[in-house]
Amino acid sequence: MTARRRPLTAQWTTLVPLLAAVLLVLTWGRDLPAAVVALVTLVLAGAVLAAVHHAEMVAHRVGEPFGSLVLAVAVTIIEVALIVTLMADGGDKSATLARDTVFAAVMITCNGIVGLCLLVASLRHGTAVFNPEGTGAALATVATLATLSLVLPTFTTSKPGPEFSTFQLTFAAISSLVLYGLFVTTQTVRHRDYFLPITRHGEVITVEEHAEAPAAHTALISLGLLGLALIGVVGLAKGVSPAIESGVEAVGLHHAVVGVVIALLVLLPETIAALRSARRDRVQTSMNLALGSAMASIGLTIPAVALASLWLSGPLVLGLGPTHMVLLALTVVVASLTVVPGRATPLQGGVHLVLFAAYLELAINP
Repeated sequence: MTARRRPLTAQWTTLVPLLAAVLLVLTWGRDLPAAVVALVTLVLAGAVLAAVHHAEMVAHRVGEPFGSLVLAVAVTIIEVALIVTLMADGGDKSATLARDTVFAAVMITCNGIVGLCLLVASLRHGTAVFNPEGTGAALATVATLATLSLVLPTFTTSKPGPEFSTFQLTFAAISSLVLYGLFVTTQTVRHRDYFLPITRHGEVITVEEHAEAPAAHTALISLGLLGLALIGVVGLAKGVSPAIESGVEAVGLHHAVVGVVIALLVLLPETIAALRSARRDRVQTSMNLALGSAMASIGLTIPAVALASLWLSGPLVLGLGPTHMVLLALTVVVASLTVVPGRATPLQGGVHLVLFAAYLELAINP
């Protein structure tokens, strides 16, 4: 029976990304009837699950923290391409798209994913255990990137409105790339052990014992299918966004909810992968995925939109409003208090989830 299940798993995880890519080509830029939207949504869900499967295959081959890095960077690169494409097509109405998407990613990852993983791990294993040195370094980088890119534009005076001048935007873009590159070097080369899962006694887990790593060619195939699945996830999410927008308007919700829904869909593969790691008591891997995704979202999006602003005619609004700045500041404070002990109970998970719920509530009812 087990021998039969594995080929079946291999078949659907191979076929669904290919189907998602074909469906994306057939539906791109077209108005979709309700039946096609339902089909796209079904394939989208399958592509998410396939992406998680292939990400875990790659992660098992290369080990942590490289596996978490692969998924975070892959999702973010495709997300950045989508943002730039939408900005190019949207004109002035897309002026806040980059800001809203990046802030949504920060709140989803630092409160939604972190909160869920801490809650799941602590309920299942008593306490959630992780390495405060690596997690603290990641959180500090996220907080710095978010402040430089999303808070400072609200207070600068070189241009009217919450915008950077050209020189300021160039500095923010270069700083984002430098900080992200420095963090990746720290995570994967100089202090890799800070980002590896640890036991209940604080010992670093360098080798997983549960299964043999896949062969190199299998991992390469999974890497290619992971990219294809993620392209399908992001592209199909864009395809169903008009239907989501119509549904949001029909029930009278604020337009910002559309961006939140799209961000949730795009980050779904990382959410599932992080929750699976939390269930296996590998909370550090969950933290790598969550904070790494937030960091990659800022560190890659800001340079990309800065470069795109050279040929885009519309304004680029990056500064957050007062309400969102309060939420960001509270998130950084709460996350710092969560990280310092290196252990978390269901209380910490619940606090982060309440912050995430507050963000969603304010998106619905600003």
